[in-house]
Parts: sequence; structure tokens; C-alpha cells
Amino acid sequence: VRRLDPSELLPRRLQSLLLDQRPARSPEDVVEWFGAMQAQDLASGEWSFGVRCHGLTKADVHRATVDRGILRTWPMRGTVHFVPPRDARWMLEVTGVRALAGAARRREFLGLTEPIVDAAAEVLLEALRGGGCLTRGECVQRLVDAGVHTASEHGYHLLWYASQIGVTCIGPQQGKEQTFVLLDEWVPDPRVLDRDQALAELALRFVRSHGPVTRHDLARWTGLTVGDATRGIALAGDQLQPVEVDGTEMVMAVAQVEGPPPADPGVLLLPGFDEYMLGYKDRDAMLTAEQFEAVVPGRNGVFKPTVVVDGRVAGTWGRIVRKGSVQVTVTPFGALGAGTRKGLERAVGEYGAYLALDPRLVVRDD
Repeated sequence: VRRLDPSELLPRRLQSLLLDQRPARSPEDVVEWFGAMQAQDLASGEWSFGVRCHGLTKADVHRATVDRGILRTWPMRGTVHFVPPRDARWMLEVTGVRALAGAARRREFLGLTEPIVDAAAEVLLEALRGGGCLTRGECVQRLVDAGVHTASEHGYHLLWYASQIGVTCIGPQQGKEQTFVLLDEWVPDPRVLDRDQALAELALRFVRSHGPVTRHDLARWTGLTVGDATRGIALAGDQLQPVEVDGTEMVMAVAQVEGPPPADPGVLLLPGFDEYMLGYKDRDAMLTAEQFEAVVPGRNGVFKPTVVVDGRVAGTWGRIVRKGSVQVTVTPFGALGAGTRKGLERAVGEYGAYLALDPRLVVRDD
């Protein structure tokens, strides 16, 4: 087992997360590398591509959804992710089933029976058949018109259920409106993997895009059991290599262990739900418990966007979009040195270019 110095952990992870070097990449390249990327908040999910791809714009990311290069659905943990379209079906079959099982109690609480949710999915199937694309509001109205009277109150759960069982998926955004399409029509040539192939693929993609990681990180990310995570790592075979970091057993992709050392990423302006924060069970290497409270106030599950310097979270940020401009307000956790301030100005400039807006940086306590 190769032993890594603890100082290598964060640089290696930034490298795996495609944050150490950010050349010209496409959204398709990035999501293929990860397998799945957090996207419950659309703006955050889109910027997760922008921060990894030099010169990419928000319009480019939207175009990738229209062109069916990337797709949003609920493949694991009942949470929206961007995935490669051809991988959506097998992911739902392997990881989505656990989210469905866990939702039974929620349905009971809402007063939704299995016949009701299945009837709703059938209504959506018929409404969207033949290349249809409806907004969330239009989907709910179709359900109400078809006699699914609980749809006006529990529309989100019914739409989630239809996507979770693979009937629908999220289509291209229309302005501020989410849309839905039929998964089988949107992706007519899905990849077909058996369960062992799927476990190996999930393990390989997660480890190569987040490593060094533990098997518990993989289990948490996929929503699978630790036993399935362990099996997936074993099935990935010689593509993965065990390593030890400060006495903790972890695993990395062989190509990264043997590859060039990570580059210095400089100052990063990461979205709130980026894989950098969401991909790990233990975040102690990235920030203190007090800082975590500032990133996730009240531990309510809503992550603020973060400023990352040398792999450590150095503050949070927010934005105000005005006509023709975007103001980025940074709340640092401590004093910013001149080098960090300069790096922050560069990062904000890149964010402005991504949005095609003039950027303005405001640092609190300046």
C-alpha cells in the first residue's frame, strides 16, 4: 500500500476534481469523467462546469442540455445530478431503487398511495409521448386535468417519482422554468450494464474524480451500502490502487498515482453544491467545524458558495446580478493577503466572463 503524506491529500483531490488545471474542456468531457455531478441548484450545477473549463460560458452549458450532451435527473440519493445521458438508465436501476424504497414512508405521510403515483407517471407518459416537452407547471396541470387531484399540492413528489422510475427526466431549461421529457425518447440508445458492471463503473468514476477517497465516501455518494461500495472497488480491479493517508485506508485511480504532480489551482470560486464539498463524508481537511457552520448555516443542507485557497475553504461568497453586471461579495474567514486578493480578482473576472457580465468584487471588512 502506498503511503501519501497528509499534505498531498487536498492537492490530489483538486487534481481528481479537475480543479488543478482548467483547460478548454466541454461539459460532456467533465460529466463523463465524474459520472454524476450535483445539480439540485441549476445555477450551481452549471458553474461547476464553468469553473473546470477554460473559456466556457453559461450559454455553452445550456446548449449542451439542448443538444443532449448532458442530462439532469435523480440518479442517486433522491437528488438531482447532471449525468451522461446514456448512463442515466442504468444508474437509476442500480442506485435510484434505494431512493424509491426510502420514499415509501414519505408518500405515506403525504397521503399518496402507490396507485396514485403510478397513475401520475402514466399520465405524464401519455402527455409527453411523441417528443413532448412540458414545463413543471404544465405537467402539474396535465395531472390535475387527468383527475390526479393531489398533483396541485404534491406535484414535486409526483414529478420526482416519474423520473426516479425512469419514465421522465429533466429537459432543457426554458427561462426560469424546468421542463420534462420522456427519458426513453430523449435517450433512445442507453448503455446497458449488469449490476456488477454498474458497481465497477460507479466505483471507477467516483474514485478517479474524487480520490483519494474511502469506501465510505463512495457509499455515501452513491447511496449504496458499504458492502456494495467495497464490491465495486474490487470489481474495478487494477484500475484502482489502495493508498494510506495518515493511517486511513483510501483508494485512488492508478493513472493518478503514477501521473504528474498536481498543479497549483490558485484561488477557486466554487459553487455551493460543488462536488468538492459534497463528495466526502469527512471534510476536516478542508475546513474547521466553525467554518462548516458558516458554509452550511444551521446544518440545513444548503451549502453556500465557497472561496478555496490551497485546497482549504477560505470564505463564502454570494452574487447579485444586475443588468449587464454581476457583483460578487466575498466574506473571508480571515485576512486576505495580496496574492490571494489578486487571485480572487482573477477568479471573479472568469466568473463574469462565464456569465457574459461585467464583474465587480466586493470583499467584506475591506
